[in-house]
Amino acid sequence: MSSCPVPPRADAGLLEHYVKKILAAPVYDLAVRTPLQAAPALSALLGNQVLLKREDLQPTFSFKIRGAYNKLVQLTAEQKARGVVTASAGNHAQGVALAARELGIRARIVMPATTPELKVLGVRSRGGEAVLHGASFPFALAHALQLADACGYTFVSPFDDPDVIAGQGTVAMEILRQQQGPLDAIFVPVGGGGLIAGIAAYVKYLRPEVRIIGVEPEGSSCLLAALRAGERVVLPSVDGFADGTAVAQIGAFGFEICRQWVDEVIIVSNDQLCSAIKLIYDDTRSITEPSGALAVAGIRQYVSTRGIAGQTLVAVNSGANINFDSLRYVAERVVAQGAV
Repeated sequence: MSSCPVPPRADAGLLEHYVKKILAAPVYDLAVRTPLQAAPALSALLGNQVLLKREDLQPTFSFKIRGAYNKLVQLTAEQKARGVVTASAGNHAQGVALAARELGIRARIVMPATTPELKVLGVRSRGGEAVLHGASFPFALAHALQLADACGYTFVSPFDDPDVIAGQGTVAMEILRQQQGPLDAIFVPVGGGGLIAGIAAYVKYLRPEVRIIGVEPEGSSCLLAALRAGERVVLPSVDGFADGTAVAQIGAFGFEICRQWVDEVIIVSNDQLCSAIKLIYDDTRSITEPSGALAVAGIRQYVSTRGIAGQTLVAVNSGANINFDSLRYVAERVVAQGAV
């Protein structure tokens, strides 16, 4: 396990700012309140009460619809008329496409050429114009920014925007309302940092004793790298297995929160993600994508290395957009490990 100590925390002014934005976010015009579901088999295996925040049950099968809608609904009439552009590996893309369709906004979405076909089809089926460009997210992002400059579109960041962060923070609002009793830690997948920043801001303002633990794939651990360096850094390369979190640099707005209010960051391997996908399936009969299983993989590693028992731990199952043909690889890796 890799982790990093967090610097002394600042005053709560920044958190209060985000909490107000989260409480005012009109995400339920489009998003749904997802269940916080008990995972009995996983709880028995790990000796702790494990609860799954089922963001894979959103209309786009990912939490990203929250931030996308919260950003688009607050655009001016002029911005809506000009249209929007974004870059995404797929989940934010589908969120923007659906939100834009509901609001009558033209959306052009740049996606890496390696994006799973399921996510590309998800964008097009929701009315978005999918533009495949580049081998990874940084190339798609650069192209999207060029289109914004050239065509006058409003760029909608997948994570580095206060309105997007506030939209994602509504996940935390639901968790605290659904679990008003014991709650020791919330484990959150980390890509660009929008989700964990929104969750950390809300939870640390209202229940500061609850630990916020980020979980990153070993091939794209940009938050851990930034915390160790004391500033945002760009990873030289990213691994695309967990494509939804394959980001080379943590967002600036998110890092401002994470560097003060995230308690720890855990790194997990691709094999651990495959095992976590199976564990989630065993409890829910649902199939998460690799990024969506990060939190469960993180909980398993946290419990095994710390000897934690009897605690209440929440995992955010962030998405379920996985290509069907990728399931063979996941199953083969689980079998190769012998036992989950």
